[in-house]
Amino acid sequence: MQTPPRPLQMVDLRAEVAALRPELDAALADVLDATAFVRGPFVRQFEADLAAYLSALDALAPEVHVVSCANGTDAIQIALMALGVGPGDEVVCPAFTFVATAEAAALLGATPVFCDIDPASYNLDPARLAEAITERTKAVVPVHLFGQMADMAGIRAVCEPRGIPIVEDAAQAIGATRDGEAACLSGAMGTLSFYPSKNLGAYGDGGAVVTTDADLAERARRAANHGAARKYYHPEVGVNSRLDAMQAAILGVKLPYLPGWTTARRLAASLYDDHLRDAADIVRPVRQPGARHVFHQYTVRVPERDRVAGALRERGIPTMVYYPEPIHNMTAYAEGWAEGDLPETERACAEVLSLPMHPHLSPTDVAYIAETLTEVVGTPIAA
Repeated sequence: MQTPPRPLQMVDLRAEVAALRPELDAALADVLDATAFVRGPFVRQFEADLAAYLSALDALAPEVHVVSCANGTDAIQIALMALGVGPGDEVVCPAFTFVATAEAAALLGATPVFCDIDPASYNLDPARLAEAITERTKAVVPVHLFGQMADMAGIRAVCEPRGIPIVEDAAQAIGATRDGEAACLSGAMGTLSFYPSKNLGAYGDGGAVVTTDADLAERARRAANHGAARKYYHPEVGVNSRLDAMQAAILGVKLPYLPGWTTARRLAASLYDDHLRDAADIVRPVRQPGARHVFHQYTVRVPERDRVAGALRERGIPTMVYYPEPIHNMTAYAEGWAEGDLPETERACAEVLSLPMHPHLSPTDVAYIAETLTEVVGTPIAA
């Protein structure tokens, strides 16, 4: 049986920590010396640095405001709170995503309404969006899945005439652009996750709300701080959602490396493409016109997906399925929905398989993974 040239990981955090260890140790020591653990200067500095990074990706964007918070799920909830979403409202989102996208709306008493995806990009399909909108729609939340921005121009063309704000779930797409616009900056608000496996990840949980609207930024900041603009005065109902200083310091160390890591991911994706070019039964990721894909995941479609995943595992290649069950079929969200309602979503859940993807993949790693995948897919199931 073939074996990989070295142990393979879906995400290689050990290599990342080893490369950054002196800087990480120094940054954490600074926090300990300052004894500023909640909010404070380290959090403010990271928010400012992240705003500058995002601004540089979109030359036409006005001032960028970043409101850090405890995690990416909170970020979506806080953005929806800033827009006044509550009981009786509807929030349109895809069902082919992590559950947090819908969960955030449900936690506010709103109803998630699911829209099918474009089968090429896996993102919300603007051509189906109008069907999902009603007079109760309070927001639309497209997800920039796997690192590629959704068709924001098409989504805005549906939402703007109706006065419906867009919240971009960009948890997997920091640094992505499309038609000159950056993820988080082409809707009313955007949200990020800093879960450790993300392209820019903390070593714990973290998230952020991003907007170019100063009023929305202030509303989000109050919502994340118990509804308060100043200590002990709480005119609104809010939540307690904070990025702690330790995580902010870690993210501050890592942020300058993000452009290089993104380049490495894109290179690995191109190498995968080259090796899989002639594999007729393997559908490679599609780059949408004008889009800069940052490859949080390299996701293919394959026949007999579960058999293929098992065979790869036997050969030392980890894989993941993002996502095996569409949200509209989950018990908590299934009321009013039936199997077959979102055919492209359901087909993707049965076929997608994500391969190892991180900045530390070598050309030899990619070659072994791609060549083994091609071999496995070409081996028919035993009778």
